[in-house]
Amino acid sequence: MKVIKVPKLRSVLTALALVIAPGVAVIGTAGEAAAVTKISHATATSMFRDVGITWSSSGNCSNRNNSTCTSFEQLNLATAQGAQTLKRASGCALNITGGTETGHASGTYSHWNGYKLDFSKYTCVGNYIKNNFTYIGVRGDGAPQWRSGSGNIYADEGNHWDVLYYNCGGC
Repeated sequence: MKVIKVPKLRSVLTALALVIAPGVAVIGTAGEAAAVTKISHATATSMFRDVGITWSSSGNCSNRNNSTCTSFEQLNLATAQGAQTLKRASGCALNITGGTETGHASGTYSHWNGYKLDFSKYTCVGNYIKNNFTYIGVRGDGAPQWRSGSGNIYADEGNHWDVLYYNCGGC
């Protein structure tokens, strides 16, 4: 019996992404490989400004390598679109206090890798999340979580919302 080696799905997707769409990264395991589009800080701020989302940092800066800054460099396009979707759907004021800057927890679906944003805690957005999404229990660190219909996860970390965007939320 002759054995034919088949390239792993991740390798094939990575090669395909590099040929078809330079600048697109393939992440995840072979079973969950997905292409993500990374955007610049300038592109993200333009997208946020277009829908009235504000942002702030304790350091009043946007340097990705400074934990007191709020940076959107290398943010996933779907994450930025997800924030726009939340703003449009909720009608609430949204202020981003954390982006892709260093200083957050690591992992595949992390701030650094472009999947997460932190939002200021406002009554309006909190009520929207709790009234429209499904409570799914507490995270390992004790933060209560809600899942949107599209699968994105909203965690109440006490002084802010930590949001994990797997997708654009129905953009």
